[in-house]
Amino acid sequence: MEQSTTLDIETLKITQEQYILASQSLHLQRPGSDAVYPVGLYGWRKRCFYFFLLLLLVIMIVNLALTVWIIKVMNFSVDGMGNLQLNQDGIRLEGISEFLLPLYVNEIQSRRDSSLVLRSEKNVTLNARNNQGQLTGQLTVGSEAVEAQCQRLEVRSREGGRLLFTADEEEVSMRTEKFTVTGSEGAVFGHSVETPLIQARTSEDLKLESPTRTLTMEAPRGVEVSAATGTLKVGGRKDLQLQSTEGEILLDAGTIRLGSLPLGVYTDSPPGPASQKQPVYEVCVCPSGKIYLSPAESSSTCQAMSNICLWS
Repeated sequence: MEQSTTLDIETLKITQEQYILASQSLHLQRPGSDAVYPVGLYGWRKRCFYFFLLLLLVIMIVNLALTVWIIKVMNFSVDGMGNLQLNQDGIRLEGISEFLLPLYVNEIQSRRDSSLVLRSEKNVTLNARNNQGQLTGQLTVGSEAVEAQCQRLEVRSREGGRLLFTADEEEVSMRTEKFTVTGSEGAVFGHSVETPLIQARTSEDLKLESPTRTLTMEAPRGVEVSAATGTLKVGGRKDLQLQSTEGEILLDAGTIRLGSLPLGVYTDSPPGPASQKQPVYEVCVCPSGKIYLSPAESSSTCQAMSNICLWS
């Protein structure tokens, strides 16, 4: 009995060891096989992924809303944007437009029923350049003056394009039928003036005056001063000279009056009562050209009255 019990116990031990080895062998990996890992996002990685996905969706919705709002506000269309319209002829702007940088165009034209206004806080400058980019003409409209820099300035009429005014380095020419100066001081010329005719307006006087200097009129074929319906008055503060170097001075009138001429006196004795009441006088001329009166007698008394020439 004792021997059989001992065998049974040993057999039971062997059986337990085999069971343990068999159970352990089931959990052992086969040699040479790859490791198996779980697939997917778990934990905080999964939460971060969904957060960024939601943020991207919100940004896309906001961008789409802003794009629709900009299109609505700027009034985008197939023809252009708002007041800016694009067509085959060019660009058309409606209303007030502001340019912060230089504008390069071939032509600027307003609508038929409105004017074109160029406005600036400082000045407006228009430049013209050649193919090499060199400046050939410039027009500057400033707060104090309007300046034009070009080789030749021309002003033409609206109808027919008739030339009215030209200016260059050599001369300034006005080709109008009438040139009118309405200033109270008239026109001031620093040097000579060449004109075929000086004529006053209707029912007005023509006055040529030189307050501090001489007034000279010269012409190779003569100077004609005439008053068709009125009087012609020539006056001066000092001397009035009529000089002809190769011709004569002709005074052709029905009556010639020389007022305020001095009356000559005798050289030997002062004039008597008879000479003071003399009704008729003769005109005498001094060698210097001074004219005076002398009592008329049977013979000339100019020699006797010539002491007046010494006063000149």
